[in-house]
Amino acid sequence: MHLAIDAMGGDQGPRAAIGGCLQALRQYPSLSLTLYGQQAALEHYLSSSSLSALGKRITLKHIAGVLSTSMSPSAVLRNTSCTTTEMTSLHAAVGAVADGDADGCVSGGDTGALMALSRQRVGMLEGIARPAISSPIPTLGKRCYLLDLGANVDCQPRHLVQFAEMGSQMVRLLDGVERPRVAVLNIGSEQHKGGRLQRTTHELLNARTEHCFEYCGFIEGDAIFNGAIDVVVCDGFVGNVALKTSEGLTRLLADRLQAAFSTSLVARLVSLLARPALARFREEMNPVRYNGASLLGLAGTVVKSHGAADSRGFFYAVERAVKEVHEQLPQRLKASLAV
Repeated sequence: MHLAIDAMGGDQGPRAAIGGCLQALRQYPSLSLTLYGQQAALEHYLSSSSLSALGKRITLKHIAGVLSTSMSPSAVLRNTSCTTTEMTSLHAAVGAVADGDADGCVSGGDTGALMALSRQRVGMLEGIARPAISSPIPTLGKRCYLLDLGANVDCQPRHLVQFAEMGSQMVRLLDGVERPRVAVLNIGSEQHKGGRLQRTTHELLNARTEHCFEYCGFIEGDAIFNGAIDVVVCDGFVGNVALKTSEGLTRLLADRLQAAFSTSLVARLVSLLARPALARFREEMNPVRYNGASLLGLAGTVVKSHGAADSRGFFYAVERAVKEVHEQLPQRLKASLAV
């Protein structure tokens, strides 16, 4: 298995990407990686000992250009020069998948740019109108997948129906859930609640006589986390706000707990007794563990790492790509949607 890595994307750039990649190579002996970025920056964070130990499993490809945060998706699409002085690491990594030089790619770069470029170079699965960004989030039960998370802020009901189909197939193929439970995110569970998008999507899903999933109707935002639903569909604007809100709430809870156990001597003594439980809580709720958003609907594997991810978070994004390539997710998704 070979993956292409945009090593210059994300807030920490090569530091996070290389740290996560080294962890992935140690975890998966059959994995090899090509890291695209500025040679000097890559070598700065990659020791000669690591290069010699990994041998041919890691390759550095010098790409001088770095994607500007101010560059719009349309500008990214226009910048398709094959010269290393103008091409960016994002163009190179996505291009490796499009040209068949890599089985998939991972990038922490701008989401809009990554999606637009992937649609243009990698292409879409036949019959899929729009791709969707999907990521797992922690719940009381098994993890739940939310989509779309920002690729499409202006959706039609047929798009949400396809999101439900793609999300449920992904859960079946990757998580082994035979009949995933799917719901539409809304401001209420009653059938008359919501706007035209939600109500029409509900009607379309209810009217289908055959499902590879169990449609559970509307749910409100608080029900995302109770473990009763496997896939929650919504437009990208709502999904992105819900995801970022949950991440902020997780950090708030962790900080408040830490502050509460520091108020007095008794509280500090109690915190010592509760330390193992608190450690488990932090680990289970840590958004880093759920890093790695799938770009569903593309003809190849492309995974978006959170821009603020550290090396551990980037590892989880690479691991996500490894699983999708291993399970041949795009190919099996294409076959299942054609049935």
